[in-house]
Amino acid sequence: MPNIRHMPTAPTRAQRLTAGDRIDAHRHDDHQIVYAGSGVVAVTTDAGTWFAPGTRAIWVPAGTVHAHRAHGRLDLHLIGLPADDNPLGGVRDVPPAHPAVLVVSPLLRELILAYTRDPGDDSPERHRLRAVLCDQLRLSPQQPLRLPTPADPRLAAVCALVHADPAGAGTLAALGAATGVGERTLSRLFRSEFGMTFPQWRTQSRLYHALRMLADGLPVTTVAHRCGWSSASAFIDVFRRSFGYTPGAHQRHRQDPAN
Repeated sequence: MPNIRHMPTAPTRAQRLTAGDRIDAHRHDDHQIVYAGSGVVAVTTDAGTWFAPGTRAIWVPAGTVHAHRAHGRLDLHLIGLPADDNPLGGVRDVPPAHPAVLVVSPLLRELILAYTRDPGDDSPERHRLRAVLCDQLRLSPQQPLRLPTPADPRLAAVCALVHADPAGAGTLAALGAATGVGERTLSRLFRSEFGMTFPQWRTQSRLYHALRMLADGLPVTTVAHRCGWSSASAFIDVFRRSFGYTPGAHQRHRQDPAN
């Protein structure tokens, strides 16, 4: 990532971005929580892209070079936490070395919105609010909503084909034939580089494309078709299991994030 800005203190604020807006590559000496009150936010590093709708937040460890991108109208909420104040390290032996996607409960959502509403406030009440927020972060499960960046050029070629055609039903053998790589080699690369099978990775890719399309206002049935699901009901089932609510509920939240 060229032209990397160094911002020692990670900002705490709320701001609105329009679809396609980006915050270019930068790093902080602090940790940061990135939350989309509406829309979908993607955080990209050299290691991959993490993505989150309004029921998820992204944890960015201190020192990580990262960029943001908005999909749909994005109400972005940012919270900076000092590097020596790591709530994710409270119950986990080692804090994440890379960004992580956290489940946002209704309570955590309200805490994030309240904490970013008046970042200049330094009252005792605000310090207590922050303590409760960190407690809730500590309890938030992590989810693998990530598209890792392939290092091996053979794997990169296959991933590029899938990203270019999310609806494509090509098997790993067919994709390997198109790129001149054996199926067994590709299967091994998916496991060794990404820690997942090809079907698992393709589902992640399709979910990312689906979130982007839903953020742009496309109908659920259209999104299901364009992202390769055999039916709208199959898409709804995978989406619900991944995010805890249906694509239709996601659309309603996009239109009225207060609900």
